[in-house]
Amino acid sequence: MRRFSSSPLSSQFENVGFIGLGNMGSRMASNLLKAGYKLTVHDVNHNVTKMFTNVGVPSKETPFEVAEASDVVITMLPSSNHVMDVYMGPNGLLDERSPLRPHLLIDSSTIDPQTSRKLSAKVASCTLKEKKDNWENPLMLDAPVSGGVLSAEAGTLTFMVGGSEDAYLAAKSLLLSMGKNAIFCGGAGNGSAAKICNNLAMAVSMLGVSEALSLGQSLGISASTLTKIFNSSTARCWSRYQVLL
Repeated sequence: MRRFSSSPLSSQFENVGFIGLGNMGSRMASNLLKAGYKLTVHDVNHNVTKMFTNVGVPSKETPFEVAEASDVVITMLPSSNHVMDVYMGPNGLLDERSPLRPHLLIDSSTIDPQTSRKLSAKVASCTLKEKKDNWENPLMLDAPVSGGVLSAEAGTLTFMVGGSEDAYLAAKSLLLSMGKNAIFCGGAGNGSAAKICNNLAMAVSMLGVSEALSLGQSLGISASTLTKIFNSSTARCWSRYQVLL
């Protein structure tokens, strides 16, 4: 199996569909637009899609219509149920009425690894409308992100990617249009698994910062003083900012 071209704006990835234009997705899609990709978008909230249609980006009524206009489709959705509905529901990406146009589907939602693996297998069983570069079947990457809204805005997200390594290498330049790091984690579902592990580590860190603040104040130290100390000592960490905001 030959690899996709990994160069930016290759013909394989020029037309990008983006589904899910919330706080994260809207900023990620905007960065793709800035990078020169041709976007087609969809969101159930039409007020959000207007942000893109007002600058000339076409919007579609269903995920299926997005797929029909795209070489690659990225989803950024709130939960596993939303992802399953967009992929498998009525007028979903994998609508069985027609072979699949996109060669690659990328899900950046934070969902459970089992759902990512189930969808990856389903995508691989689909038929391509047009085969290119000896790719016999479409592929899926689970590529959740870390960094929050500020990093989505700045284009400095970290992508944790599971799936085919060839597909990862092909998509890397696309991902780096929205982030500063794209790390291959192994097979299907491993990106989602890595995100869960990252979130667990962050949660433990946040709990530690919260407990330290509570303890310090109970011992007579003000929160502002503790903040100065944490900010200039070994307690300094990303989660500290989230607790103190």
